[in-house]
Amino acid sequence: MESTSSGGPFDLKYFAGEWRLHRKIIQQNGDTFSFIGKAALRWDSEWEKPTLNYHEQGEVTSPNGNIMSAERRYFWQQSQRGAFDVLFDDKRYFHSFSISNPNAHHLCGDDHYVVHYRFETWPLWCVTWQVKGPRKDYTMVSEYSPL
Repeated sequence: MESTSSGGPFDLKYFAGEWRLHRKIIQQNGDTFSFIGKAALRWDSEWEKPTLNYHEQGEVTSPNGNIMSAERRYFWQQSQRGAFDVLFDDKRYFHSFSISNPNAHHLCGDDHYVVHYRFETWPLWCVTWQVKGPRKDYTMVSEYSPL
């Protein structure tokens, strides 16, 4: 497997496939939600340039033990070697990150989303979001491992 000096993948093709996904969502008050499921990144031929259709699905367990089904979709594209764009499922721009700068942010109204990607232990990788604003205040840590 080719990688950069930081240990991460530099090409979109390394993300293609299925991943085990474990996530913790820690609210500012300490309440913690857990998500266990999988993420599938599959090639999507409807785009002019190579694009992965990211689809995650699984179950969220709330602090009181209630279990709910959950899923989300994104599109991933490679803008240049080691640089990636993430789009919402309706194809609007969400954020970009690169292996050399694995940080990004996104404003949603007055809520500010800050993300950090980690690839040092590839093929295990981690995505951490800090979300703060008048409506939201939580940290979300997602850990991916190959299926």
